[in-house]
Amino acid sequence: MERRIFIKNAAGSIALAGLSGIATETVAKTAMQSNVSNKAKFTLKYAPTLGMFNANAGKDPIDNLKFIADQGFRAAYDLGLIGRPPAEQEKIANEAKRLGLELGQFSLKTAGGTHFVLSNKESKNVIKEKMLAGLEVQKRTGINKGLIVLGNCDPKLHMEYQTANVIENLRMCCDIVGESGLELVMEPLNTLINHPGVFLTRTTQAKVICVAVNHPCCKMVNDLYHQQVTEGNLLSNLELCWDYIGSIHIGDNPGRNEPTTGEINYKNIFKYLHERKYNEVISLEHGQSKPGKDGELAIIKAYREVDPDA
Repeated sequence: MERRIFIKNAAGSIALAGLSGIATETVAKTAMQSNVSNKAKFTLKYAPTLGMFNANAGKDPIDNLKFIADQGFRAAYDLGLIGRPPAEQEKIANEAKRLGLELGQFSLKTAGGTHFVLSNKESKNVIKEKMLAGLEVQKRTGINKGLIVLGNCDPKLHMEYQTANVIENLRMCCDIVGESGLELVMEPLNTLINHPGVFLTRTTQAKVICVAVNHPCCKMVNDLYHQQVTEGNLLSNLELCWDYIGSIHIGDNPGRNEPTTGEINYKNIFKYLHERKYNEVISLEHGQSKPGKDGELAIIKAYREVDPDA
């Protein structure tokens, strides 16, 4: 009798959190660990970071992967993967594969500054070293997408010259990684709130660079949070840049938290992506609007609300 009462209470708690659809035996087992579980798969490949659910799953990346899979997510990502020990990178990749999770992009960010907008030996060497390090991560993990941030502008150099240098440096990067199949995705960032002084800010700017580089490895990120701050017109810009979009990042505005907390209509955006048969990893690059475990569960609930066919 006590066991039946426990299962009933656990299932009731999950229902209150907006999550359902799992056998009671699994509910009972998971409730003792994290008080939440829902294995119903999301329609799109939303990818939480390995630190997004630390309050519920703990800080161990393997436990995070298990929790992410247990909530019905189909993907995960870790921008800082390149900084983890090689053995840990392999362990994460193997566990993700076992759980049926696709791992999204890792960061190939150089050490800040203006390396990409310049054309000198020192900057090129810094960029080359990062590309080679990225190839090693790809070999160990099988991840075929690396995020590039082009860094800051050089106020002493006209923007046209900086653009020409960026194109030249990206062509060099593509020559290095081209045979491996590692796709390089460069991310426009906003200057109004988060990244004053950065070179790449708009989808239009990123598309021009992709066209000029003219290599299948050179793509762009459409971070919908950054672009809502910078330019708006999100659905139209997704359509106009579609052939060059290698990655999509999510965050609502204002606040840069989960969908439904700001002004972006993510239900319509995800409907558009689903109709477009978008099958790439969608990186959840945002915070949470509420603290602690309840805030993490609110993230999952929000994606249930806006997921197509939900």
